[in-house]
Amino acid sequence: MNHTRTTSATGAAGSPPQAASRFSRQSAMAVLVCWLLVVFDGYDLIVYGTVQASLIADTGWGLTKATAGTVGSMAFVGMMIGAIFAGRMSDTWGRRRTIIGCAIVFSIFTILCALSPNALVFGALRLLAGIGLGGLVPSANALVAELVPGKWRSTVATLMMSGVPIGGSIAALAGIPLIPAFGWPAMFLVAVLALLVVIPLGLRYLPETLAPVRQETTASGAGTREPIGFKSLLRAPFLGMSILYALATLVTLFAWYGLGTWLPNLMQLAGYNLGSALTFALALNLGAVAGSVITAWAGTRFGPIPTAIAAAAVAAAALLVLVTGPPVAVVYLMLVLAGVGTHGTQCLIIAAVASHYPAHLRGTALGWALGVGRIGAVAAPQVGGLLLAAGLGVNSNFLAFAGAAAVAAILLAAISVKIKSTSRISEGASNV
Repeated sequence: MNHTRTTSATGAAGSPPQAASRFSRQSAMAVLVCWLLVVFDGYDLIVYGTVQASLIADTGWGLTKATAGTVGSMAFVGMMIGAIFAGRMSDTWGRRRTIIGCAIVFSIFTILCALSPNALVFGALRLLAGIGLGGLVPSANALVAELVPGKWRSTVATLMMSGVPIGGSIAALAGIPLIPAFGWPAMFLVAVLALLVVIPLGLRYLPETLAPVRQETTASGAGTREPIGFKSLLRAPFLGMSILYALATLVTLFAWYGLGTWLPNLMQLAGYNLGSALTFALALNLGAVAGSVITAWAGTRFGPIPTAIAAAAVAAAALLVLVTGPPVAVVYLMLVLAGVGTHGTQCLIIAAVASHYPAHLRGTALGWALGVGRIGAVAAPQVGGLLLAAGLGVNSNFLAFAGAAAVAAILLAAISVKIKSTSRISEGASNV
């Protein structure tokens, strides 16, 4: 159903507020809270990869590599559902309520994962936790885009997503001592911190940036209507770009989540012990942290889409080098570059989407791109497991993820062409 936001002709009272002209202390605290929530998104990305070998070997659940991939996909199915509907909800009910509600859902069901008696219950709880987690990123990005001055929007959006690899690095580092000492459940009990610390901070500092939906009329009795919802997003003038952004997100998340889910296990299969395998995952995430900073600067200097094309190409090249069986030092370097490229690409896509759409569609657009993109996150663990189960070896995974990064570069190039074409048409019309 296509809903509308009704405002006065002047657009003052009922329209969504524009980005702040200055970055206040209150806004900085709100951005920090959103960043902390994004850290948990990154932690959740890597945490299953860190416990996957333990779930297969130690639980007695009867998991194989293929079924472990299926269980790993359940969280991403939830994230897909959460991203699509929470983005839409944040445009209707407000950013603050959506963010806090999603954070509560994620925290509770992640904690319950530690108490799972079997694979079925574990997978169901991961799905429910994923619904909450999937709603956090589009809602938080929409809120942040409305709190910072327009000229800093792309930079802050990209830097905020550094929380993903930092969370992943925390998961990789925490797994080295926690899993041998306390077992895999300890990795999911970390969500207690979100429930007891981050959510109260959100209640204290997160503002509501959307004005309430209400009927406003002009003196003549006429009102202006701003359509919101997926129907508005998937029609002119947004249809083509919405599809391209969603597909680019899908293949980028296929590469990023595929690496995050399977890398520790892949490196163990390649002959490394658990500690060494987790340090490879740490290298990937440290590269992604560096990528957040590098792409934030480059995106501001050269534009988010041209920078994203270069980042995706770097990721594809780095993953192809891994197939050649290079020395350990080169493996670390290529994983750092893969982190820079895959995560950097995704950060820049989010920044581009946040800037491309008007405020009343921003949450829906981010939810759409990330929701469709989560299909790639769902498919990646499945594909990785199936490739291994088919006996195609570790390199088959790296080739699949490299191919996805290359496709992302092509789709982003198509977006760049479309943006330039639209700009030329607009300039021509203004000169008529």
